[in-house]
Amino acid sequence: MTTAVISLRRSTLRVFLGAALLSLASTGCQQPPVAPPSAVRLVDLFARERPAAAAPAAAPPAAPLSEWRFSAAPAGGGPPSTLGWEAGPGVTGLAVHGGRLTGRTTNDFPVLHVERTAGLDAHDVLHSVEVRLRASAGTNLAVSFVRSEQVDLGEAAALGHSFPWRIASPLVAGGEVHTYVLSAAGSPFPTDAAAVRHILLRPTDAPGATFEIESVRLIFQKDYLAAIPAGVSWQGLSEIYHETLVAHAPDPIRLSVEVPEKAWLDLSVGTPEELPVTFRVGVREDGKGTEAVVLDHTVKAPRQWEAVPVDLAAYAGRRVSLSLSLSAGRPGALGYWGSPVVRTRLPKPRGVILIVADTLRRDHLDAYGYRRDTAPAVRGLAKDGALFADCQVQATWTKVSVPSLLTGMYPLSHGVKDFEDRLPSSAVTLAEAYRDAGYATLGMSSVIFSGRFTNLHQGFEELHEASSLPDRRSSKTAREYVGRLIPWLERHRDTPFFAFLHVLDPHDPYEPYAPYDHLWADPAKKAEHARELAAVRPLIADPLLQAFGMPGRSDLEKAGVDPDRYIQQEIDWYDGSIRAMDAELARLLDELRRLGLDRDVVIVFTADHGEEFFDHGHMTHGQTVYGELTDVPLVVRGPGIRPGTRVGEPVQEIDILPTLLDLSGLPVPARAQGRSLKALLTGGTGGGRRSLPAFSVKAATRDIFGPAPRDTESVSIVMDGWKLIHNVKRPADRPEYELYEHPKDPRDQVDVAKAHPDVVQRLAVPLADWRRKAESQRLPADSDAVKGLRSEELERLRSLGYIQ
Repeated sequence: MTTAVISLRRSTLRVFLGAALLSLASTGCQQPPVAPPSAVRLVDLFARERPAAAAPAAAPPAAPLSEWRFSAAPAGGGPPSTLGWEAGPGVTGLAVHGGRLTGRTTNDFPVLHVERTAGLDAHDVLHSVEVRLRASAGTNLAVSFVRSEQVDLGEAAALGHSFPWRIASPLVAGGEVHTYVLSAAGSPFPTDAAAVRHILLRPTDAPGATFEIESVRLIFQKDYLAAIPAGVSWQGLSEIYHETLVAHAPDPIRLSVEVPEKAWLDLSVGTPEELPVTFRVGVREDGKGTEAVVLDHTVKAPRQWEAVPVDLAAYAGRRVSLSLSLSAGRPGALGYWGSPVVRTRLPKPRGVILIVADTLRRDHLDAYGYRRDTAPAVRGLAKDGALFADCQVQATWTKVSVPSLLTGMYPLSHGVKDFEDRLPSSAVTLAEAYRDAGYATLGMSSVIFSGRFTNLHQGFEELHEASSLPDRRSSKTAREYVGRLIPWLERHRDTPFFAFLHVLDPHDPYEPYAPYDHLWADPAKKAEHARELAAVRPLIADPLLQAFGMPGRSDLEKAGVDPDRYIQQEIDWYDGSIRAMDAELARLLDELRRLGLDRDVVIVFTADHGEEFFDHGHMTHGQTVYGELTDVPLVVRGPGIRPGTRVGEPVQEIDILPTLLDLSGLPVPARAQGRSLKALLTGGTGGGRRSLPAFSVKAATRDIFGPAPRDTESVSIVMDGWKLIHNVKRPADRPEYELYEHPKDPRDQVDVAKAHPDVVQRLAVPLADWRRKAESQRLPADSDAVKGLRSEELERLRSLGYIQ
């Protein structure tokens, strides 16, 4: 989607929101520092000054309008028409009466359907759906879409029961008609025009309710943007997003800027228009009438960003008026000024690169003693920096783990635990902390969980979503993303920067590309492995694992397949994928040396969780807190870090945020719950730092595939050489408490709880205390945080993408 979302500094956001968010901030959200002169963000200037922006010169030619008004009289007379809408499961008595589409629901998931036949080839994405509706009962209204030629309404309703439609809105039941605007921003994938073929509307979620619909209207992005003045938003072209000033030709945006020394304008431009659009930047010194054009660039290809940095050094120390203007063959044409920031070139800037390898077990890296040479580049980083021998993640799947990494908070506190959860906007992310300090910020996400879908775009000036990757079916993302990161680093080599690189290579499907596909795996066994999977798949009881093709040991035994031989093929591919990822890390390190940045950049290499290969009888991750999932690598290299440092004590994933900010000389957000590891990195003794417990959680979640054989809840503590697991919600064959000797038994293979009941009792107390404290510090949900705001303030929050 290209809906309006932006991560403004919280000081700017508070100007818009007034007393309600000021109150929220005073409860613990630390006021960020003012950005130094090294970064003057034009989106912030625009938002603060809020200059009067002219309305579009002319609206673009309208795309085929998708709107159904049931008050329209049918051509030629006759009975009122449903305009193509039909009743699906759970709806009876569908008809038009008094200019409204009426009916009654017979279950809690009623479905209405219409097929859209025009505008399917438009290059546009859905912005929102507007519905005028009255329902006598119910709490939610929702809409979904099907791209294919045919749709099975019964199947759509059944799937909706277990995996609710993302585009939804609370419903006000009663006797009045209300207008509901359902934003497409919350959908995990962009809803392009071609996808909006079959429209499925759930008018209410209550059985036995009556409903009356006056109208349904689809609002696409170009129509939405064409109708508003220029302004700040978060815009995507081909699923690469920027903090953006949206403008219309020919109306200029003018901003007054104090130009720092050695200044340059960091800028990307692009347009969703099919026609060429020319972007011009003019500079007029205060008190002078002439304007110098410092950029005149025509974008001829739509839906892609073009980097166009501009040198402003000639205006250093002067206050100037910057003019951003567009020209095109049609008045009102749209142009995007992406991440426009006036920066200062510095002689030795500090950069930070945080690399997160998805699904990477620590014990499959040779730096940690693995028998195979899977990651020589990681081993080199550890030799030149520090290796943490025992890093524990706080959750064992990406959706929950990455928010902990980027906020320094436990899952029970940041509140993200299930597929649809979003990080509350009151959280302060690592990217926001760096952005507020004047750093250029870049995010690269390899799965929807680490991007906008989870609200993790906060603080990034530029974000590459997983949907921007050329092959969305492949888990091998490091090569593509390192190829994009290198030119970005070259442009920002003279400015402080923070880059978050999330790569998916170790994730299933494990088979890597050549030549790594046969580095350890025997290619002659591939066909037989596929036949064995086909034979065992029908026997996999868990619907999710069946869909992923991940049998358990017992499933393979039932199918007459040797489990050890089967899993070894998967491991051989897995190790090959790690080596392929490591080769891209080596390429990145080579480029940092070429750019002269290798000794001025802090590099962190870690993982969001591990992977199970029958360690406890299963495959995949996210369902337990056993060691194969919670134990991840952590390697740090950078200025001031003693080469060859090895830290043996347990540390946590949430320690990474305070450590990086501490190394950068920046304040740590007040709500961060991790502790800085800087003393361990630079002094070797820990500076008196007391070893602390490490905690992990597998929250109770709703199963999106129906029955929930995996619906469990567990928490764990690593402390004093032990690991205690409390299975809060568990199957009948699993004990309430499990105890393991840590780090003697890092994969939690031998439960010694019965032999050490005193240890179980002793560790259960701090584990329960931690859980209560973490839950008590939970961030307020956005719906609670914005209570009391005026309607215009709420709309501003929505336009910034902080709430849905």
